[in-house]
Amino acid sequence: MDDEKALGKKMSGDSLGKRPGRYDELRNDPEMEGLTLYEKKALLVNRELDSHGMGKYQVILQSIKASRLPPNQSFQWCIFFLCGFGYLLDLMYAQAFGLVAPALQNELGFPDSQYANIFSSFNAGLCAGAFVWGVLVDIIGRQYAFNLTVLIAAIFGLCLGAPSNYDGILVLTAFNGFGIGGNIPIDTTICLEFIPQNRRFLLALLSVFQPLGVVVASGIAYGLVPKYACAVGPDGTSVPACSKVGPGEACCTKASNMGWRYTLFTLGAICLFIFFLRFIVFRFQESPKYLLYRGKDEKAVKVLHHIAKFNGRESAINMEMFSALTDEDSSVGTRDTGTPMLGAGSKQIESSLREKAKLEVVRYKILFSTSQMARLTILVWIIYMFDYWGFSIAGSYLPKILLVKNTAIKLTTAQTYRDFVIIYICGIPGVLLGALMYGVPRVGRKWAMVASSALMAVSFFVYTTVNSEASNIGLNLMEYFFQR
Repeated sequence: MDDEKALGKKMSGDSLGKRPGRYDELRNDPEMEGLTLYEKKALLVNRELDSHGMGKYQVILQSIKASRLPPNQSFQWCIFFLCGFGYLLDLMYAQAFGLVAPALQNELGFPDSQYANIFSSFNAGLCAGAFVWGVLVDIIGRQYAFNLTVLIAAIFGLCLGAPSNYDGILVLTAFNGFGIGGNIPIDTTICLEFIPQNRRFLLALLSVFQPLGVVVASGIAYGLVPKYACAVGPDGTSVPACSKVGPGEACCTKASNMGWRYTLFTLGAICLFIFFLRFIVFRFQESPKYLLYRGKDEKAVKVLHHIAKFNGRESAINMEMFSALTDEDSSVGTRDTGTPMLGAGSKQIESSLREKAKLEVVRYKILFSTSQMARLTILVWIIYMFDYWGFSIAGSYLPKILLVKNTAIKLTTAQTYRDFVIIYICGIPGVLLGALMYGVPRVGRKWAMVASSALMAVSFFVYTTVNSEASNIGLNLMEYFFQR
């Protein structure tokens, strides 16, 4: 805390140091040379937030007045945890469909050739959601996107347990994925824009919420799916679906197989509770950088003062400082061209929604602006694709594979679902180790990724050659640990 206070004093007194009456220093600041008007303003915002450290912000309980806050009451981790809950929902639902799919197949009787449709439906929704919300977050703002994505996921998540036909479940799954898919790009953006630069390592730690979400889903499924599942026949497998047998024969009815429905209802309630936290209990303030980007400088200043107030300090930013940076026309474009762009000042306020969307598309060309940038972009995409490929195998199909393998060695469904919890809980230390590896000399991100990918692949190969309770747990535990 002493170091943080010292940093705050230094940033506010020296590096920020541009208080009213010292505007000439702003114009002559060497760090601002060659920057656009928006970039200059964003630099001031960065300095302001850096001076706070991980202060009392970043969201505040709406019903509590500042005068009623207990001494040293701190809300500095609220943004981190609210964004982390978005990460939690992402893999909680990705895992959930793998956990409930075997029970769902028992009841509805669809063939193995259609088993993967539920995962394809969810992933299609994820893909569409990530793309659409990744663009919308820069058009409608972080505040709306932050809340709407979770609300959509909650509504369709609560409806998932209601249908009695596979097609209806697939449709709801896709819409649920559309809401869930927006969480990662939005939550990452918000954290980057609010967390001080010397605390950016916390961005990597957001990923700890993903295996936590998997553990939550696995624990709920463990408590509900085996308990409320169809009866098991003499051969150790569940009785067939009613659509597969004649009248009067024992079959898997809806009433006898409510476990997977209870699981999805519970996950939908968790999602709705997170929306309640974001929208009702904690009132998220719009990002100052987004407001500047849209030319709403006065609102940006108000948010910065709101943050400073609840951090028990005064903001060093005011409108006069923004006005003193430069005149409007000298900084309306990029460094290299005079092309108008959002964030240039008051001109973008008059832009239509179509013009804003068009400018957003133009900005994405930066990803391919040079051969080096294009190569980096494509490599990152490939890494993400293969990472999620590995997760899809482990998360979507592991429950089915493990049920089949455990049935062969006479283990019960309850024991199998217990194994899921044991396997996935090890993803949490996996994330923590991965974050720590960033700072290890001669290892860093590159070799940590190479080693973890190789060991994850080894666990996949070995798993196909053995079948015992210990190997099923140990090898899948190893795979998930190195995946994270």
